[in-house]
Amino acid sequence: MNKKRRKEIEDVRESLRKVYEELEELKDEEQEAFDNLPESFQESEKGERMQEYIEYMEEALSSIEESIESLNEIE
Repeated sequence: MNKKRRKEIEDVRESLRKVYEELEELKDEEQEAFDNLPESFQESEKGERMQEYIEYMEEALSSIEESIESLNEIE
């Protein structure tokens, strides 16, 4: 792989890191909002949806992390 493509891959890695950080912040905010709900609301349909969305964000974070790790293998 030439230097130009390696640089482009590094740029993609950096972009993924930024996306990861932004998504992690959003997930943390949503988790905090959920945690601050009264227990009766946490167990409501809205609370269950919030938990579901948090899980989706966790799955996305895991996928992004795997992508970054794969790109780290490129030398």
